[in-house]
Amino acid sequence: MNWTQAYTPLGSLLLSALVAALPVCVLLGLLAFSHAKAHVAALAGLGASLAVAVFVYHMPARLAGMAALDGAAYGLFPIGWIVLCAIFVYDITCHTGQFEVLKHSIAGLADDRRIQAILIAFCFGSFIEGAAGFGTPVAISAAMLIGLGFRPLPAAGLALIGNTAPVAFGALGTPILTLAEVTGISPEALSAMVGKQLTPFALIIPFWLVWAMAGWRGMREVWPACLTAGASFAGAQLLVSQFHGPWVVAIIASISSISSLLLLVRFWQPRTVWRFDHESASDDDARPCADERRRLHHVQRGQPSDDDARPCADERPDAGTSPAHPTSRQVLKAWMPWVIVSALVFVWGLPVVKKRLNDLASPALHVPLLDKHVSRAPPIVVTAKPEPAVFKLNWLSATGTSLLLAGIFSGLLLGVPPLGLARLFAKTVSRVRVSLLTISAMMAIGFTTRYAGLDATLGLAFASTGKLFPFFSPLLGWLGVALTGSDTSSNVLFGNLQQITAHQLGFSPVLATAANSSGGVMGKMIDAQSIVVAGVATGQRGGEGQILRYVFFHSIALAILVGLLVLAQAYVMK
Repeated sequence: MNWTQAYTPLGSLLLSALVAALPVCVLLGLLAFSHAKAHVAALAGLGASLAVAVFVYHMPARLAGMAALDGAAYGLFPIGWIVLCAIFVYDITCHTGQFEVLKHSIAGLADDRRIQAILIAFCFGSFIEGAAGFGTPVAISAAMLIGLGFRPLPAAGLALIGNTAPVAFGALGTPILTLAEVTGISPEALSAMVGKQLTPFALIIPFWLVWAMAGWRGMREVWPACLTAGASFAGAQLLVSQFHGPWVVAIIASISSISSLLLLVRFWQPRTVWRFDHESASDDDARPCADERRRLHHVQRGQPSDDDARPCADERPDAGTSPAHPTSRQVLKAWMPWVIVSALVFVWGLPVVKKRLNDLASPALHVPLLDKHVSRAPPIVVTAKPEPAVFKLNWLSATGTSLLLAGIFSGLLLGVPPLGLARLFAKTVSRVRVSLLTISAMMAIGFTTRYAGLDATLGLAFASTGKLFPFFSPLLGWLGVALTGSDTSSNVLFGNLQQITAHQLGFSPVLATAANSSGGVMGKMIDAQSIVVAGVATGQRGGEGQILRYVFFHSIALAILVGLLVLAQAYVMK
């Protein structure tokens, strides 16, 4: 059975686009306004996407069902596999009490929560994004913030906001390399343009992150830290993207940012120490000159209890025994799991290593009734061609596998016996099982809308804006990431459409296609996959709607700013 997509099934692009947006509206509406649990909202959104695909777009029911199943499988592997194994590493550090030592070591560098947020959510998260991507940085950064004492909602929201600037260059440049493959434009040219577009945002994200957390006044008090982290990241990102290419942009920029910020805090600390108002007075007593410091408060309403803020608190028998002033050796031991994670994730992401591992074990399943049975049509593609549907079970080269190995090595290093590791892994699986199913349902929505052509209809609606297309071009990328959960997938989805539309309207194809990736990074914080990952990492089962409401304004505001920048590039900065 072969079926070709039709992008205006109602005869009008506007009406068709409104109907195509229905699944996303159902999903986000239930999460944001009806306080529905994530799995309920996901199933409702999936039902809406299947109904629109079959009854409006006239997609054969068997094809729609297989597309949903393919998406559900992708949600479990590799996305769910990454989340599960990242939380497993975190649970090991909690179980052995090492996270308490880690917390003291970070507090020794910077007692201020604002600087901790910059260091973890922006700097360290960017390094993980550059090495792995696919939800890994959100899961790890949010879990680390929880361990430091952040409440679940700000921990999740700040991890999502911080994970923006490096996304276009994430996973060793995969989004840019994929965009180059789709459009035929050289990766070096795309890297240079994306670097120019995202450099201003790399500079302002630390300021934005602290403003979202502590307000304008709180942000002004730590502007040297924001400027140091942002400027060092932006400068390195610009240089590497212009003169080397997309491969190691995020990694080098994040290392530059981490090093610069750590150097700064050795010689400078803010005059006031900012803490959340839920933190006990005993925390003040632990800080020198606490009576001379003015505390700023950030009111968090409707938050889970402190026990919920530490998902594995009941599994940490040694947590209370960590020293208040750990020695250098103890600090090194506490950091070793994360050093192992960083090293293995980086090695696993190297193309030569990934290829070798795939050669050893990478079974591929051509999805029955779907593989090459659906064809995309012009103007989404130049000529109609069937869409492949291949499920790759590359379990050995998957990022999640590197995280699992990091967990095993770390556990053994920290004295956890193999049987204890097995039991701990089983507990982790039990704790995240509902969230894994939710991620599967979310991805099923994305795959259904993709194979039915709903996403293409929305893309064509954006592309029909004429002279305002440079403004809407990055918003199209934002929409693509919000729908698919991946800047890489958004580039596959809309990269060629951006190029074709730019040619037709007389704009630079490099500018438009790069804008798809640059705008897409701002959609990363609101895509359903990232929201659920953040919820899993912070123990907020059923709180995904709160997370979405926390970050939605920041996502759309930053996407609009990218649109204004690209509009200026098209007409002013030629």
